[in-house]
Amino acid sequence: MDDFAWLVSATVPDWSREELGRLEWSPGKQLLRAIRTYQRLVAAGVPRKLLLPWVAAHRYWSVVSGADIPLTVRIGGGLRLPHPSGVVIHPEVELGPNCQLMQQVTLGVGSRPGLPQLGGHVDVGAGARVLGGVRVGDHVQIGANAVVLDDVPTGATVVGIPARIVRRRSVPEAG
Repeated sequence: MDDFAWLVSATVPDWSREELGRLEWSPGKQLLRAIRTYQRLVAAGVPRKLLLPWVAAHRYWSVVSGADIPLTVRIGGGLRLPHPSGVVIHPEVELGPNCQLMQQVTLGVGSRPGLPQLGGHVDVGAGARVLGGVRVGDHVQIGANAVVLDDVPTGATVVGIPARIVRRRSVPEAG
């Protein structure tokens, strides 16, 4: 993580990270759009029958992207899915704002009771697994193929199976 990594907020969503460019092909962003629209309509009290087009869009983009992200998952704004293929998220996982999930990431059930809670600006490398009731702090990097089974403090970088901390950075005060 370089000195500029702190420019990404762990609390304020950067919605531009999810915006679809004019001629951009991005199944991950289309999938997020379907999820966000569905959740917005449910919150507004739209009848279930009228949600069917967004359920269909979600299913279509799930197949095209190869990702399994449920319509009911709690995702903070600014999620990036550069390569959504193989991403699997349990419906009760919580993701903070401005996270990034690479391909083949799994966030789900493990031997520890509960489900993962990721803080803001957490970057999860390709093939990584975050399993069970672990809490991942803000500004955390999880290395490729790491298996996270324990809590990760803010500003840490973890790698390995099981994941271990290889670097700690102090996080600047929010201001």
